[in-house]
Amino acid sequence: MTADGTSTAEGATNTKYVVEEQNMALVGAIGRPRRVLDVGCGVGLNGEAAKKRGAHVTGIEIVPASIDRAKERLDEVLAIDVTSDEAVTKGLAGRSFDLLLFADMLEHVADPIAVIRRLLPYLEDGGHVIVSLPNVAAWTVRLGLLAGKFVYTQSGILDDSHLRFFTRETGRQMLERAGLEVLRLEQNPMLVRAAKDVVLSAQRAVAPGGTPDPESLRKSLPYKLYQGLVRPVEDVVAARAPELLSFQNVYVARKPPKARKLSLTVGMLTMNEEDSIEAMMGEIRRVAPDAKILCVDSSTDRTPEIAARLGARVLRQLPPRGHGPAMELLMYSAAAESDLLIYLDCDFTYPADYIPVLRRIVEEEGVDVVNCARTRTRPAAMPLPNYLANRSFAALAHVMHGIPTCDVHSGMRAYRSSMMRAFDFDGEGDALPIDTLLFPAKCGYRVVEMPIDYQERVGQSKLRKIAGTVWTMIRLVNALPVGQRGSSRYELR
Repeated sequence: MTADGTSTAEGATNTKYVVEEQNMALVGAIGRPRRVLDVGCGVGLNGEAAKKRGAHVTGIEIVPASIDRAKERLDEVLAIDVTSDEAVTKGLAGRSFDLLLFADMLEHVADPIAVIRRLLPYLEDGGHVIVSLPNVAAWTVRLGLLAGKFVYTQSGILDDSHLRFFTRETGRQMLERAGLEVLRLEQNPMLVRAAKDVVLSAQRAVAPGGTPDPESLRKSLPYKLYQGLVRPVEDVVAARAPELLSFQNVYVARKPPKARKLSLTVGMLTMNEEDSIEAMMGEIRRVAPDAKILCVDSSTDRTPEIAARLGARVLRQLPPRGHGPAMELLMYSAAAESDLLIYLDCDFTYPADYIPVLRRIVEEEGVDVVNCARTRTRPAAMPLPNYLANRSFAALAHVMHGIPTCDVHSGMRAYRSSMMRAFDFDGEGDALPIDTLLFPAKCGYRVVEMPIDYQERVGQSKLRKIAGTVWTMIRLVNALPVGQRGSSRYELR
């Protein structure tokens, strides 16, 4: 497409009206990355969503009018021809990213695999790639073919500037051939959108000069009502038959992580741990002398002062907001500065001697989460009601989600940081460990569950049993639409 928006396709003479809107499925999969490269960023709506989550977003765009608008939304916009090795090398020299976005861009190039491979050197190990591709097998196209029609249009699946066409499966194959590991697939539905020609014709009719603002539809009240009331229903319906009912297939993939030494943060949530913090930090230093220690603290005693004096980074959360918000802060603070987080309680219920074991599993085996299960058998240090409650919650997770865990509330886990940044975990309320176990397991990441000794605690328990039970049920239900039921990559040891 030329800079003034006219089509270069043979025989096309009309001005192309491009509707600018966020790609909802793609934006929903962004997570909380640190540095994003938005390839073919358009006016920057998708990259803007990543920026609002704290990322530094660099856009690539070649249409001058789009560049001007994108610069108002993104941190920077580069005019780079991604089909040229020389242009990419010159434009991205010295840069690295943990997320690449390709929102309806790869179908416009003759060799999409070459474009992906050209940009992968600038993606860090384990970094993610999110790709949106129009679905040429959508029901509207199939009906046209039954009638003997395959007519190019000025926008949509059969856009006259598309050089390549993809089904759900051929899109996956293309990404795998480019060297990516495809983790999960999402979709934007092709239901209400089938009436787009009628809507756009109406917009042209009422627009001054017959040329609507490309963003006017997105800003309109009917569109906002559609997104809030109708779109959630469409998503449920389209998920039943995505090959047929998807307008766009959205792929979440990553650069496969390599076996290597990872920088480590050992994290703890501390609240009045004065009796144990010094000894606990000594144990951590003994088994992981190179690790950073991070405490999210809500204490009223001397715990934070002791931890800081011994070299820990202490983030104060006062007044206390509960386990979920504290864990959310811990996870994303660790993910911003280290490759790996190992979390454990500060009360000696989980032995620090397991830290090197968890670290080795992630570093050498490419595992994303290690869940330390206390409840394969009942530990002597755990009261019977607590044991039965934990096993009941695990059984519910198995029935509802197909994940064969026996401990959804473990207080010791290892998390690969690139995996954590791929999700936007919401810590509001209790029972966040439900999400941080089930989401990765259902979304294609490799999870290992191993038994661990559970010991008598030092100090008082901070467990909120009623609130924890209520939030456990809420999170088990809320996790139902995430990813796919079951996981072939959940390993019990």
